[in-house]
Amino acid sequence: MAALRTELELPGPYPGDAVRDAEAAVDALCLPAYDLTAVDFVTIDPASSTDLDQALFIETDDDGGYHVLYAIADVPAFVAPGGPLDAETRRRGQTFYAPDGRIPLHPEIISEGAGSLLPDQDCSAFVWDFRLDGDAGVTSVGVRRARVRSRAKLSYKGAQADLDAGTASPLLGLLKEVGLKRVRLERARNGASLNMPDQEIVQLPDGGYRIAAAPQLPVEDWNAQISLMTGMAAAKIMLDAKVGILRTMPPPDERSLHHFRLQTEALGKPWDGEVGYGEYLRTLDPTDPRQLAIMHSAGMLFRGAGYTAFDGTVPEAAIQAAIGDAYAHTTAPLRRLVDRFVLVTCEALSNGGTVPGWVRDALPTLPEIMAGSDQLASRMERMALDTVEAALLVNHIGQEFDAIVISGSKPQKENGNGSNGNGKNGNGKNGNGNGSSGIIQIADPAVTARCAGELESGTKVRVRLVSSDIATREVHFELVQ
Repeated sequence: MAALRTELELPGPYPGDAVRDAEAAVDALCLPAYDLTAVDFVTIDPASSTDLDQALFIETDDDGGYHVLYAIADVPAFVAPGGPLDAETRRRGQTFYAPDGRIPLHPEIISEGAGSLLPDQDCSAFVWDFRLDGDAGVTSVGVRRARVRSRAKLSYKGAQADLDAGTASPLLGLLKEVGLKRVRLERARNGASLNMPDQEIVQLPDGGYRIAAAPQLPVEDWNAQISLMTGMAAAKIMLDAKVGILRTMPPPDERSLHHFRLQTEALGKPWDGEVGYGEYLRTLDPTDPRQLAIMHSAGMLFRGAGYTAFDGTVPEAAIQAAIGDAYAHTTAPLRRLVDRFVLVTCEALSNGGTVPGWVRDALPTLPEIMAGSDQLASRMERMALDTVEAALLVNHIGQEFDAIVISGSKPQKENGNGSNGNGKNGNGKNGNGNGSSGIIQIADPAVTARCAGELESGTKVRVRLVSSDIATREVHFELVQ
């Protein structure tokens, strides 16, 4: 893992001048006069998280609607434009979650201290104030800086367990109610989500690693709906004012849709195109091998995401196709650079102010910064997963495993540029030799890899591990005849 950091030239320890800049900002922090510390905000995150960007409060309105307050960490309060900390965050772009420890966008004194919405700590936050109708549609929205205090740090697993047991707090009950209604609105605008089981590298107490694969919990989706709602509100505010930066993605092209439709027919759950692909994806069951293969194939429909900055004119391509509306990243400023600029822009516009010059000057540079940072993070995650998969399998060479084919056979390249490890994108080193190969998934350990042989998507097969090399991240299976 240390070698991986060096190979990818990931950011190292935070520079001293930037740390001193952060420490001075924490010491000089002046909390906003607008006081919302009486509001019972809570955070909902993975249990181990300490960089807490969002805190939530929901109550019902007398007219049958809802009042949602969504507090977002006030990172701009700690980052002086043009200072050493500002420069270092622009160099990093985002927090990198490496298996052997995260590489933070901001120094820990901010990301896990004064800037994090930790329980029982008075914090500065950008508070989004939503009024929703009975169907959870937005009727009004505003955002302003406020002093807040979270009451509790909830975990996704704990919140889901309370909801399932009927012992959840009224707030969690309302999150479920609003979340389900927002999902219905997502369907109505032809939004799409691809909730595949995640492969996550988990560090063990003894310093070792394992790979965990688990489906997304319902409460994660409901919580994400609040974030999506906020991102769409931010996009609307900026588009109305003709200044800002959006997260955009084009709709899938006809070739991709045609290929996906053929895949669904071959796998026994045809999509006829009469309903949107987003609605179709919601019907898929990841526990069914053939439908899991369809979900992997659907990745071709979610391509081309990027950032679009604008100032003075509205961009022609303003829609994030998977969401089905204009959208902006604004709810994770501790972990993602662009959110800081969106928050400052929206707060100014929402309250009749002007967008600061330092924000407008930065807008044209942000798409390239974020694109480079996203590419580096994706490469790190892929290579780390390949490394851990190889390590988990290195003592099992020659053993057989039950597997599911998630992508059928295709000819391997002679120059060794097929996929290795997780085999999701064909940029690995494994797969040298001639013949056919496909992508398989085994359950224990939770590994996705390339396998030689004639393979049919969505089928269960028996495979044998031929080789596993940690240093080169190469894993090779073959079909047992």
